Formats: sequence, structure tokens, C-alpha cells
Amino acid sequence: MMTCDDNDLFKEAMEDVKPLKDLSNVVFLQHKPPCRHRRQEPDDAAENFLVTGYIDALPLDVPLSYKQDGIQQGVLDKLSEGRYAVEASLNLTRTPVETCRQHLFAFIRRMQSEQLRTLLIIHGKGRHDNSHANIVRSLVARWLTQFEQVQAYCAARPVHGGTGACYVVLKKSAAASSENRERFARRKC
Repeated sequence: MMTCDDNDLFKEAMEDVKPLKDLSNVVFLQHKPPCRHRRQEPDDAAENFLVTGYIDALPLDVPLSYKQDGIQQGVLDKLSEGRYAVEASLNLTRTPVETCRQHLFAFIRRMQSEQLRTLLIIHGKGRHDNSHANIVRSLVARWLTQFEQVQAYCAARPVHGGTGACYVVLKKSAAASSENRERFARRKC
């Protein structure tokens, strides 16, 4: 129970806090407790190819950055500058590792099916190399490279979580790529 002094201190500390905007394009996957009667895994869990096991935690001073072969450096540069609009995000903070693995797998699959390309993954950051948040950060870096659909990722801008989050760019769907080729061909004529 708060005393008057505690109440006043709390009000003073919170006076410049503003509510977050209600963004319709932010996606948070909720953890669903396992059903006791269901013995089969959902299809996504059975197909989940993300590797678990031993991992050397990335040092906190090493920024996350990756691009597939054939992806231009300009794409990674624009991504790191925050020049692509974030279309959806996934918050993995304070989540058990196996749940992070399942949520990330389902999230990437869902975003690909919805043809969303620029994502924000919030993994958190710890104060020590072996903190839980940094283990999740290191695993996310490993897992993202295991997706064929992930073209690039890098640490987010401070406004989106800085080193506690990363931007991800997914490949265009076959239909979107075909549409771009047709549009480009029309411009040449």
C-alpha cells in the first residue's frame, strides 16, 4: 500500500509520461498455455526448423547485422537508418527461450503469408553478455539466418528499441516480384 509520500513521488515521476499510440499494424503473439488434452503439436511446431541448443552469446558491444548473399549493401544501410516503415512487430522480452523460438517461427511465417516485409523484433537487452535478454538476442540472430525468407536484419534505431530490438526485411512474395518485373518492363517501353 502506498503512503502519501509514495503517491506524490509516483505522480511526480509519471507526470511527463504519455500513453503509447494504438497502432493497428503492431502484432503481438500471445503465449497460449498448452492444452492438457491435446497430444499433437500444431503444424507450425512440428515444422519448426529453428535450431536450439548451445550458443555462444554475442557480446553486447557487437551490433546485430546480417544480409544474404546477393543483397545490396544499400538495403542494409537503409534498414539500419530506419528508412523502411515497420509493418509489424513481435515482442519477445521476458519470454522463455522455447516460447521465443515458437513465436518467432510463427510470426515470420504469418508475416510472409500476409506479404508484410519490414518487421521489428524486440528481444530486449541485458547488462551482461550472459543475461537472459542477451541469450535471446543471440538466438534471434541465429534463428533469423535460418529463414530463407529473411534477406537482412540489423539493430533498430533508438526510437524502436535500439540494441534491444532489430529490424528484419523479408523477401517479396513471388506475386509481388512478378508485379515489379512487369512494372519495370513497362517503364522501359
